[in-house]
Amino acid sequence: MDPHTVFALAPWAISLKNALVAAPLVFFSAARAQLPPPAVLAPSWVLVDASSHQILASAHSEQRVEPASLTKLMTSYLVFQALKDKRISMEQTVVPGESIRRVGRDESRMFLEADKAVSVHDLVYGMIVQSGNDAAIALAELLGGSEANFVAMMNRAARRLGMTHTHYADVNGMPDPQHYTSARDVAILSARLMQDFPEYYSIFSIKEYTYNKIRQPNRNRLLWLDPSVDGLKTGHTQSAGYSLAVSARRPLPAMPEVERRLVSVVVSERRERDRVQDSLKLLNYGYQAYEMIRLYAREQAVDTPRIYKGAASAVKIGVLADRMVTVPRGESNNIKLALILNQPLIAPVSRGQKAGIVKVMVDGKQITRFPVVVLEDISQAGLFGRLLDSVRFMFQQKSKKN
Repeated sequence: MDPHTVFALAPWAISLKNALVAAPLVFFSAARAQLPPPAVLAPSWVLVDASSHQILASAHSEQRVEPASLTKLMTSYLVFQALKDKRISMEQTVVPGESIRRVGRDESRMFLEADKAVSVHDLVYGMIVQSGNDAAIALAELLGGSEANFVAMMNRAARRLGMTHTHYADVNGMPDPQHYTSARDVAILSARLMQDFPEYYSIFSIKEYTYNKIRQPNRNRLLWLDPSVDGLKTGHTQSAGYSLAVSARRPLPAMPEVERRLVSVVVSERRERDRVQDSLKLLNYGYQAYEMIRLYAREQAVDTPRIYKGAASAVKIGVLADRMVTVPRGESNNIKLALILNQPLIAPVSRGQKAGIVKVMVDGKQITRFPVVVLEDISQAGLFGRLLDSVRFMFQQKSKKN
């Protein structure tokens, strides 16, 4: 599934009777655009439409690579989770220990001083904007008690997020045989940072930060070159080369109120300028060669199937939020949909309860799928109604067998 591909959509759904429980998937490969992806120098890369969870193009995206400071995306993920859960606060002060002294002069740092109090706010900004290794260590020890315990938390989170080609050995990304990831896994993590922590994601767009009277710029040069770019993170060591996970959001021409977000990940580049140019090429390609279309609007009913033993005989099922799909530009008419219901639907059911899936296909090939849910509460019928429906259902099942 590594080569570039894109999705499709169609205006009419086909109801199928057999039940299917959809397994959660992070990204789907999309149908191939007529315009091929640009030539890039990165040996491993991926371009993802984070709005529709589709891989638009890639090359060797599951190849094992050194993440360098892209590691701090996972450190950030766990810190954001702790902030959201109120286990720590931005105003909280931390006294870094002697462990920060091991950060070398040739490493990225925010110039913390051991035994001098610093706020979590400064540590978070120092880690993300300045890529401070000392800040990451201090935050890891705050949350994990030790860096080793925090690294174990990072690996558990990677497994939970479906990052199957990732293993961490530290919080910063220093070279180690047991410290690796893949471009695809970095894209997964980047998308989850945006999805799970929108209240903190904007920190990745900060262009510079000053701590201890030292002002340092964000190393993501695309923040200055492309106004639609608002994150994420750079990475570099001598052995890892130059890497960049970057995201941009641009409004849809037909629906300016809706923004389409792309994520590009390039790793192991030989020069810093190459990761900048390759990332910019990939983002522009994604916006030019593909278009995103609204498949279903928020609260739209997809079907009203029969429900048994309920106060009503039918129930509305559909989507609670807009469902978008990304397709090669000009290919939107080739999309077909199939609605597969969980059957039988038996009352009581509650709003938001999963009722089935919609499969999205192009040329007979599934390119994505998403769940549909119950849009209204349906209570149980009275005793007589439940008995009557039990008889109806029994005869219906017998007629199917015959």
